[in-house]
Amino acid sequence: MTPRVDAKSSELVSIFHKQSGWNLARVKFFVFMISALCKVQTVGFEKLATAFDSNASTSSSLRRIQRFMSEYLLDTDLIAKLIFRLLPHEPPFRLAMDRTNWKFGQQNINVLVIAVVYHGVAFPLLFKLLPKFGNSNTNERIELIERFIRLFGSASLDCLTADREFVGERWIKYLNENRIRYYIRIRENFWVLQPHNGKRVKASWLFADLPLNGCRVNHRIIYLNDQLCYLSASKVKNKDGKPELQIVISFNKPEDALCIYKERWQIETAFRALKTSGFNIEDTHLTEIGRIEKLFALVIVAFTWAYLVGDYLHRYIKPIPIKKHGNKTKSLFKYGLTYIATVLLNAFFQDDIDIFKFLSCT
Repeated sequence: MTPRVDAKSSELVSIFHKQSGWNLARVKFFVFMISALCKVQTVGFEKLATAFDSNASTSSSLRRIQRFMSEYLLDTDLIAKLIFRLLPHEPPFRLAMDRTNWKFGQQNINVLVIAVVYHGVAFPLLFKLLPKFGNSNTNERIELIERFIRLFGSASLDCLTADREFVGERWIKYLNENRIRYYIRIRENFWVLQPHNGKRVKASWLFADLPLNGCRVNHRIIYLNDQLCYLSASKVKNKDGKPELQIVISFNKPEDALCIYKERWQIETAFRALKTSGFNIEDTHLTEIGRIEKLFALVIVAFTWAYLVGDYLHRYIKPIPIKKHGNKTKSLFKYGLTYIATVLLNAFFQDDIDIFKFLSCT
């Protein structure tokens, strides 16, 4: 039986049919999945199947989901291009690279991500699933950066931020040789060489007299692992309340390093949305890398949609209330996700906006 497309989803089917080049049946399934993710806010197949806008039975919808995950080759480059066109601001973009360990079923998998940072959130754009423990390696990082450049051009990359994992001579050499601006935190005990006097010192020594809440730029270029870069530092209290240096290396413009590096934390907001505060992606029982990759791609489309809707609602329809300490009572992502779910689940809800237009690239 051919699935019926709910009237509220027909516009979205039309949008994706034009953008993807997929056949109509595949587009309808994609729309069913994105809509169902927003309705039930979990990746469990059984719950997703009950939320399909189809006249097919739940068991039939469940089999379609299982077949998609096991048989269909999803072009994640196409998904990345879609999200790139949907972003609420123009390139060049500030990127955050991060890795997190997630537990999918009984399997631990590292997810290496490049995300576009923007106003307190980060949009996952490219990712690589690593079936291993420990840090990513230089080849994996380079592969992700070069994929970004291949898809979107080097002019779309303003700079890259990353945490202390993302250091190493060959990695920094690659960034330097390709003139990719970066702001990467290093450990305090790293040794650096000062070319102007030939002295080798620990990076922390250059900022030993920095007061709490102070910041400083070391304007003399240094060598870190035989690679030239600049150093900037601030002293703040860590999560245990103890003073701690945050030392950041940069390709150029070290005066911007500390401010831009702070934007890296926005990717943690995205990870929380994909996990506990949004779609509960770790609830899946999938263990095969290719299948998890497809699921992750679907989830980041739903995440982007929810954020764009929430941002518009906050700006133009009804602002999110602010707590006494200055934070919003809910995130823009959660605001949008709740609204999308309400529209999709309630046939009589009189929505103030066309939620589907936010997934149109025109």
